[in-house]
Amino acid sequence: MPIRELTELVQRAKERGRCRVAVAAAEDEDVLISLHHAMREGFVTPLLIGDSTRIAAAADSAGVSTDGMELLDNRDGAAVSAQLAVAKVREGSAGMLMKGHVGTADLLKAVLDKEKGIITGGLLSHVAFFQSPYYHKVFGLTDAAMNIAPDLEGKRQILLNAVALCHRMGITNPKVAIAAAVEKVNPKMEATLHAAALKEMNRNGQLPGCLVDGPFAIDIAFSRESARLKGMGGEVAGDTDLILAPDIEAGNMFYKALNFLGGAVSAAVVTGSSVPIVLTSRSDNDRSKLLSLALGAVIR
Repeated sequence: MPIRELTELVQRAKERGRCRVAVAAAEDEDVLISLHHAMREGFVTPLLIGDSTRIAAAADSAGVSTDGMELLDNRDGAAVSAQLAVAKVREGSAGMLMKGHVGTADLLKAVLDKEKGIITGGLLSHVAFFQSPYYHKVFGLTDAAMNIAPDLEGKRQILLNAVALCHRMGITNPKVAIAAAVEKVNPKMEATLHAAALKEMNRNGQLPGCLVDGPFAIDIAFSRESARLKGMGGEVAGDTDLILAPDIEAGNMFYKALNFLGGAVSAAVVTGSSVPIVLTSRSDNDRSKLLSLALGAVIR
């Protein structure tokens, strides 16, 4: 059954059992709060990697206990903590990776290391799921954080990653909207050309397991009334399960507008590595981080 509310992720994660999560540079208050709640809910066992003194201070400031959490003390900086966290995943000691107080570049450098990393040969991409008070179901957005300006093949891989996650969420044949500023193919607007090509790929089996349509402006993707007024038909318009952003700028703006202006609740992971990576924004609250942990635990 598809997840109808993101809070259901917590129960589904609990049903899967505890997952050991390696936290790179765990000296982060919101991260520790989310880990505390996730551990109490019974679906993670945190492995905190970082400066033990700073971790203790952050936990104290956040008003949470680290009792029951494993600790690997590292005083050599966040980049080394990232390397140690990735090493724990690589050796099979952890089933999920979480970003703490470490720069994304340092974490990804460890993840993508050809000899010591956890890449699987595919493209890493970011997938976020939202529950908005203005839409009738949970939907996904990709890619808002990883790939800057993906080409056509990059977008195909990004969609394959996201569709696989939709399947794990119980969305068996996600309706995918390829986002652009207009609904007609315009040779001067690359996003519309990509939309037409991705639709064709979907028809010929290069993008299986989903139904692709577009180009769609955001109103067409999420409003049947807007689609009707603009004469747009099809199964995807107004009933989108997954939206593909044209580039990271559009995706990131949409992601943050939903969270900070649209009243949405979100959960997000990076996929394409050997385990899910919880790579939330520093401005994401502890609730979003908790739900992202639950999402990672469900799809692992």
